[in-house]
Amino acid sequence: MTLEHPAEKGGPGRLGRFEKLAELASNFTSSALFSFLCVLLVAAFVTVHLFHLPIEWQHLAGDAMGAVSLLLLALLKNSERRAEHAIQRKLDAIANALLEQQEGSRPKAHRDLEEAVGIEEQE
Repeated sequence: MTLEHPAEKGGPGRLGRFEKLAELASNFTSSALFSFLCVLLVAAFVTVHLFHLPIEWQHLAGDAMGAVSLLLLALLKNSERRAEHAIQRKLDAIANALLEQQEGSRPKAHRDLEEAVGIEEQE
């Protein structure tokens, strides 16, 4: 297990299994279906407490809410890190293009800039 930046694993443009799973999960958690499931979970949690059901049910409802919260936190952090890395690559490419334009040699920085701008299409 390495502690690399998630976006740097596998090189640019390549997603590992966890990144693919995180991307799918991120798409699902931003859907209306997931929002509906969360509303149902919160309604179940409130119902369990309002009707004073046995403590085991209260623990089950609380544990389910905690598990969903922890998973959403992990997905949010993964998505944030990948977006941060993509933005940094674009800024680096823009800075390199500007520096090379001032120096007069433009082709390599221009290719890097085109590649960096295309990052959103690949992810």
